[in-house]
Amino acid sequence: MDNALPVDKLNDTQLQVKQEHINLSGMRCAACVQLIEYRIRQLSGVLSFKVHPASHRAVVRWKAELISLKQILNAIIDLGYGALPSSMSVDAFEQKENKLALWRLFVAGFAMMQVMMYAFPAYLVPVPQIDGDLTPDVDRLLKIASMIITIPVIGFSAMPFFQSAWRDLKNRHIGMDVPVSLGILLTFMASVWSTFAGGVVYFDTAIMFVFLLLGARLIESKVQKRTSAALRILTQLTPSLAQRFLDFPRHRATEIVDASVLQPDDMLLVAAGEQVPVDGVVVAGESACDEALMTGESLPVTKCAGSNVIAGSVNIYGALTVKAQATGGQTQLSALIDMMDSAAAEKPALVLLADRHASRFLLFILLAAAVSAAVWWQIDATRAIWIAISIVVVTCPCALSLATPGVMSAAIGMLARNGVLLTKARALQAMAQTTHVVFDKTGTLTMGKLQVNEVIAMPSSVLGGMQAEMMAFALASRSTHPVARAIAYHLQSGVDVSDMPELSGVCEVPGAGIEATCNDRRYRLGSLAFVRELHAGCYPIPASVSEQTLAMLSNEDDDILLFGLNDALREDAIEVIQHLKRTGKKIVLLSGDRAEVVVKVAAQCDIQDARGGLSPADKHHLVQQLQAGGATVMMVGDGMNDGPVLALANVSVAMGQGAPISQTRSDILLMSNRLLDLDFALTVATSAYRLIKENLAWAVLYNLLAIPAAIAGIIEPWHAALGMSLSSLIVVLNALRLYLLPQPQHFTQAKT
Repeated sequence: MDNALPVDKLNDTQLQVKQEHINLSGMRCAACVQLIEYRIRQLSGVLSFKVHPASHRAVVRWKAELISLKQILNAIIDLGYGALPSSMSVDAFEQKENKLALWRLFVAGFAMMQVMMYAFPAYLVPVPQIDGDLTPDVDRLLKIASMIITIPVIGFSAMPFFQSAWRDLKNRHIGMDVPVSLGILLTFMASVWSTFAGGVVYFDTAIMFVFLLLGARLIESKVQKRTSAALRILTQLTPSLAQRFLDFPRHRATEIVDASVLQPDDMLLVAAGEQVPVDGVVVAGESACDEALMTGESLPVTKCAGSNVIAGSVNIYGALTVKAQATGGQTQLSALIDMMDSAAAEKPALVLLADRHASRFLLFILLAAAVSAAVWWQIDATRAIWIAISIVVVTCPCALSLATPGVMSAAIGMLARNGVLLTKARALQAMAQTTHVVFDKTGTLTMGKLQVNEVIAMPSSVLGGMQAEMMAFALASRSTHPVARAIAYHLQSGVDVSDMPELSGVCEVPGAGIEATCNDRRYRLGSLAFVRELHAGCYPIPASVSEQTLAMLSNEDDDILLFGLNDALREDAIEVIQHLKRTGKKIVLLSGDRAEVVVKVAAQCDIQDARGGLSPADKHHLVQQLQAGGATVMMVGDGMNDGPVLALANVSVAMGQGAPISQTRSDILLMSNRLLDLDFALTVATSAYRLIKENLAWAVLYNLLAIPAAIAGIIEPWHAALGMSLSSLIVVLNALRLYLLPQPQHFTQAKT
């Protein structure tokens, strides 16, 4: 007897959960995405399914015992779309589809020229008479010839519209192709009836409608491919193969393995010209890596022993031995792809509002066409069907749900090429509406590469110089804060790691410092206010370090060591601040550093509103005050102490080298660490948001004018076909204006 549990009795721990990326093709609009997601999520065994329209990829998680990947792919194909595992490219399928689309366009264009030639005499003599130039027999012959030429257009060129419409109706969904198909079929069938029963025919209109719509969609496809190019390139960066050492360092023989099987601590050989398959650290070798597509850095980055390497970067000239630290879906590249895909899939509030009403708009149009036909049947029955067709054809819902995502994809792609990673699409609208830009100091306006200039031993300290430095190093090495890293770097050459003090109860306080216990005595390394909470002493600060960033090592008895550090201002900080002020932005500098240091940096950058000595709670409160006054705040920060205020801001920006907690709470990652790229991002966001509003305004205005004109009988069916196609094309081409923006200077120089 079979002792296996029934499928519905299996719990999650007994089921093997798998995850896979899928390459999709054939998606044309937001309705396609919604349909695929809805149907696949209904499949038994599918845990999650998310389509990323910008990269035409989807990620699916499923229970292997309940459903297979093949069944999931077949379900997508049954809906009328192409689907392949991520290991297989859809390029061949897309090339075949593009070739077929060109043939459809050619057939429609050739037929349109022929039918227009046959229709020309009818336009000259609209009402044929026996004694006129166009006899009834010749008129009928020309109509039959036009009908015969139109049949291949209906049966071949227009087939994608019919297939899509049938798919939508079968799935109880009204998409854009439903009214399009209805308009084409009604025009053709009514013209066939008029051919034999007598009356006006519009074969030329039906063919022109198909031709213009096919041409517009071909252009839309090209534009969409261009706008999502940066996103697609990122998804293809991870190499599929890697060279792994068999027994490093005893043997230098390597084996070629699939990159998906690599594990942390694997030792890899990355030859010149190869892509780095993992996030890791260089163990041996010297080279330079091209990291432009991940960080926006236009110049190769030098790599040697101890340097970190990023998955997807290209090793340029020397062989590197790399120890893997993060592999597969845990790499920085995978995280960037997921965040970019998620951002591209999201929509600003304005776009969501338009999408929400797009389906209702289509239903309204079909209802308006039916009512108008009924009314006109009472007024002039010969015109009723043509007016209904004109109403269906003239409407343009595509601008509401197709052209706007094109602007979003273009904006996200442009920003990605310049090292600005948009993790939440809502940030685009917030950036465009920003009134105040709040900067942190250390690691944001400054390089964040602090250097210790002076180390002053406190006279009352009971610890010897070497003991004090070892304690400071032990504490500093436990933190990722720029000040702590600088102290650890300064002290590392003078301490013996094997003789490090044992610490317990290590605790880092954001914006203050780090505390630990050693030999039952508490030690702190951090700001003066933080460390002096341990004792009542207050050693005066020497004048030589009065304008430097200060950090103190103290215990419960007294101060021990005082560190004076300096940080260089970013070379583009002054230029960016000046440009932001010229565009009307209010600049605020909030820092946890000493007031004297903050005032000095503010004077260099010409920032009037600068405040120092702030805790994370102080920053949070000040941003709340700005927002309460009606400000839309962009917060740019780096480090743990910026996490709360980044989460509060309307749009938050984390520097690429910042602490992980600040990055996870941010809407934008400035991977290039260049403030000029942030300024460019604001320009792109403002332009993109303006284009979105222009597209939506045009769609609303066009329909407000065209629909009443069609209902009134002013617009003929061929006018409707031309207007609908041109309206669709206008909003798509309008999105391309985003590419007219001047690139940042560093990017232009790199290209030239």
